[in-house]
Amino acid sequence: MGEKTAEVAPLFRSRAEIRISATPDEIYSVISDLPRCGEWSPECQGGSWVSGEPAAVGSVFRGENLRSPDVVAWAPVVRGVWYTHAEVVAAEPGRTFRWAMRDTGGRAQDSVWAFDIAPGTSTGTSSGTDTDAGDSVLVHHFRMGSATEGIRGITAEMDEDAKRRFFAEWGEKVAADLGVTLERIKQVIEKHK
Repeated sequence: MGEKTAEVAPLFRSRAEIRISATPDEIYSVISDLPRCGEWSPECQGGSWVSGEPAAVGSVFRGENLRSPDVVAWAPVVRGVWYTHAEVVAAEPGRTFRWAMRDTGGRAQDSVWAFDIAPGTSTGTSSGTDTDAGDSVLVHHFRMGSATEGIRGITAEMDEDAKRRFFAEWGEKVAADLGVTLERIKQVIEKHK
């Protein structure tokens, strides 16, 4: 008999979704334009493409981030302005856009942020007009399978109880950020329609 290996749960996994009055292609054109992310991200202030064709698989984005002092205030996380590099790992117009965080050696880590888009379904309204025509559902998710370089640095001096506390609080922060990001994207897209 073959041995079964237990699947290891990721360190972090969060997901949020929102309905937006726009087509999948309209949404994709916004979310794949990472230099604009400062319009919707609670941390990333924007940035620039540093290699490859913008928004294409394999391209690299350098993000400028800003984290306030109150984010998991007791833990040794980076505060103020800091920079990241992310590599696009999936880019399917109108469907999905994903990027993996890179380590200081330029390698993609098991830390992926993603957007998936699906056409909304028509439900009609009491006014007799179909306001869902052209609507889409935008899903934003994050998965970190194994600790990134940054997480290993943050937790290096922590005992097991402190690590559990950190992972719980950081997970809550990420989950809240996903929801805020989606609300802001909805506002950005719908105000231009």
